[in-house]
Amino acid sequence: MNKTIPITPRKVEGKTGRQAHANLPPDTFEREIGREGFFGQTCHMYHRNPPTGWTSWQGPLKPRAFDCNKIPINTTNLPCPFAADILFHNQSVDIRFWQVHTPMQHLVRNADGDWMLFVHQGSGDIYCDYGHIKLHTGDYFLLPRSTMWRIEPAQPLAILMIQATNSHYELPDKGILGPQAIFDPAVLDVPTINQQFTQQSLVAQPWQVRVKKHNELSTVEFPHNPLDAVGWHGDLMPVRLNIDDIRPIMSHRYHLPPSVHSTFVAAGFVICTFVPRPFETDPVALKIPFFHNNDDFDELIFYHAGDFFSRDHIEPGMITFHPSGFTHGPHPGALKNMLQQSQPGTNEYAVMIDTRQSLIANAIDAIEDTSYINSWKKQPV
Repeated sequence: MNKTIPITPRKVEGKTGRQAHANLPPDTFEREIGREGFFGQTCHMYHRNPPTGWTSWQGPLKPRAFDCNKIPINTTNLPCPFAADILFHNQSVDIRFWQVHTPMQHLVRNADGDWMLFVHQGSGDIYCDYGHIKLHTGDYFLLPRSTMWRIEPAQPLAILMIQATNSHYELPDKGILGPQAIFDPAVLDVPTINQQFTQQSLVAQPWQVRVKKHNELSTVEFPHNPLDAVGWHGDLMPVRLNIDDIRPIMSHRYHLPPSVHSTFVAAGFVICTFVPRPFETDPVALKIPFFHNNDDFDELIFYHAGDFFSRDHIEPGMITFHPSGFTHGPHPGALKNMLQQSQPGTNEYAVMIDTRQSLIANAIDAIEDTSYINSWKKQPV
């Protein structure tokens, strides 16, 4: 299909700024209407009042927040990632939150797609087809589709699990920034066939492998440990990336859209990572996220650590979910810092998942903060 062009050329009406996210007309609030997740056509509106200043809200479409810290830990069954409830899903992705305190006594294989594990808390050892690797808080760990693995926690683990259904993860196109931007692929770690891996493979006992396909489980039994590789080579493998190795793209004169923080991409969605960065220093540039309608994508953010400067009453381990179809943006408490911040930079770590198809929230009412919809009512001081 040929590249399309807008139906009409750019036009200007009324009082506007010449540059998006900077030099707003006096006493206005900017709202971006965008297509294709900040990559397509845009229009910037300038309002007298905050675009999220609603007083009531009725109906199923609304901003929602969930507290994963309230998910009960399953202590009755042997630990298995397939036992973790699916929190959100669509045809491209499913998202789970898994808490594991004791070693897995079986292997698992996800035949439905690549798995991205994000370690929110804890540490442990993973054994997989490719060898052994340690995981720590703040690690992403990519498991290619159908990789066999198990985990032994050294400290209780809490893991956000993001499945690329019938797809695989790739790195985003970094364009003129070059392949070393955001993080150098050289920082990616891979499992190794070390002594620890070899020793576990020699333990003489039967092993069970649980395989998930179309969200149904099958069980395969072996008289030996099938994690017994003595070597491998190729360009398909699990990789580990810690968020401290991410060096964000910044501009001191312009508030960049969240898409510049893209870390991994798959068919139908993108994973972005927010890490500490300096605030913009230009006096007329926005210092907080701009109000926006991202009408082609749903937005889900998992809050990992730090102080979430654009959100009120959001703690580590919580999820906010903003389906497409309405304006969202900073909370009222953040608006007083729209053009001037009291700190030199942000201090937040978060994982954002933007999906092209609408996400379905499963039966997770027990962990929902139903007051979240009202958190925009307070007007800025």
